[in-house]
Amino acid sequence: MQVSLSQAAISSDSLSRQLYISGETPLNYLFTLLSGLLLLNGMMYMLQPGMVFYPTANINETPAEWQLPYEDVSIDTRDGERLHGWYIPASGDSQAQPVLLFLHGNAGNISHRRASLEIFHRLGLNQLIIDYRGYGKSTGSPGEDGLYHDATAAWQYLLENRDFSADQIIIFGRSLGGAVATQLASRVQARGVILESSFSSARDMAQHTFPLLSHLLYLRYDFNSLERMPQINAPLLILHSPQDEIIPYQSAEKLFKAAQQPKTFVQLRGDHNNGFYLSQPMYQQALADWLQGLHK
Repeated sequence: MQVSLSQAAISSDSLSRQLYISGETPLNYLFTLLSGLLLLNGMMYMLQPGMVFYPTANINETPAEWQLPYEDVSIDTRDGERLHGWYIPASGDSQAQPVLLFLHGNAGNISHRRASLEIFHRLGLNQLIIDYRGYGKSTGSPGEDGLYHDATAAWQYLLENRDFSADQIIIFGRSLGGAVATQLASRVQARGVILESSFSSARDMAQHTFPLLSHLLYLRYDFNSLERMPQINAPLLILHSPQDEIIPYQSAEKLFKAAQQPKTFVQLRGDHNNGFYLSQPMYQQALADWLQGLHK
C-alpha cells in the first residue's frame, strides 16, 4: 500500500492532536520513560551490595576442630579496618614451604572453607585465609575497593609479619575471590596465581543474569578481571566446571585467553559451590601437578 506525503502529514497531525487532547506530548512520554529509568537505577544501586555480598558473622568452627594447627591473626588495613583471619602452617619446616593467600567467595566466612583448607594442607602449603571487611569478625562493610585493600593488607602481612618473600606467595581466589586475587596479582609479583570458578567482569555477570535489564543499569561494581589478566606476570592456573550454574564456563575461557603464558586450564565437574569437591581426587592431583611445576 502506498501512502502519499500529504496523507502522512495528515496522520502525523492527527496523532499530535490526539496527544494534545489527552494531555500527553512526546516530551511527556520521554520524561516518564527517563524518570522510570532513573528510579529503577536508583533502586538497583541501593540493592546491589545485597546482591553481591552475603557475609556471615558467626564463626561456626575453627581449624582446631578439624585437627589443623592454626593461629588467629588480626590485620590492619590502610583505611582503618581490622581483618580477622587464620594462619595455618604446613607440617614440618613450614617456613621453607610456599604460602597460599586464600581469598574466598562472596558468601559465608572463613569457617565455611574447611574442605579447601584441608586439601591445601595435604598439599604441604602454609595458608593465610582472611575474612573481608564485614565478614566474620572483620570490621567494616564490604565493597569493591575495600576488598582490594583487604587483599593488599594480607599480602603485606605475609611479607612483613611472617617473613615470606613474594616469590613464596601463591594467590588463590575462588568465585568473587578470583576477582580480588586478579586485582592483587596484577600489581604484585607472586609465585603463582590460582583462579577457581571465577568470572570475567561484573558487566559480564550482569548480562548473564539479566540479559535485557543489564543494558539499562548503572553497575555499582566493576570487578573487571578480564581487563587485568594481561598484567599478571606469574604462572596461572584456572579451574572451572562446565556445569557451573552461577558463573558461566565461558567466563573462564575468556580469562584464560586474555592471560599471558605460562598458564594452565583444568576442567572441573559439578556445580559452582561443590565443583572442587565433586572433582576429587582429580582436583587435588591437578593442583599438586601445577605446584610441582612451579619448582622447575
